[in-house]
Amino acid sequence: MKKSILFLPLAMVAAFIPAQKALAVCPVCTVAVGAGIGFSRWLGIDDSITGLWLGGFLLSVSLWTIDWLNRKNIRFFFKRIFVITAYYALAIVPLYFARIIADPISFACSCTGDKLLLGIIEGAAVFYFGSRLYEFLKERNNGRAHFPYEKVALPVASLVIFTFIFYFLTK
Repeated sequence: MKKSILFLPLAMVAAFIPAQKALAVCPVCTVAVGAGIGFSRWLGIDDSITGLWLGGFLLSVSLWTIDWLNRKNIRFFFKRIFVITAYYALAIVPLYFARIIADPISFACSCTGDKLLLGIIEGAAVFYFGSRLYEFLKERNNGRAHFPYEKVALPVASLVIFTFIFYFLTK
């Protein structure tokens, strides 16, 4: 009950944030992925699925920030790498110190580790390919989307599909 009371004001605030045109990944998509993370943890869903949504969310916010910096003509060396690394570090480091995830360095060396960290990596990949699929389909359709909010639907649908795959793999 406490979690739903905390989630309601956050959802209401997100509903009143004015959406602007974003060239990378839109704000609606970012909010949808963020809501998916909150719901999965609240419902006690497996960490690999939560990580899947967290990875997609972090990539979405990273691309959104990079696009915002480009529109403001803020340029610096290794901007993409810096922004993406900063967002992932801001999420993973606190999870490590809270002992929610294992050591990321040992995970990278052994690949035997943490379901949440593995989900974050796979979620970023799935979200990236979902957004690239939109760009590919749009290009093949003379630069036009096939339906409204296709830019939102494809990355989020990719995460939903992989959520079901992970669900059945973990059962």
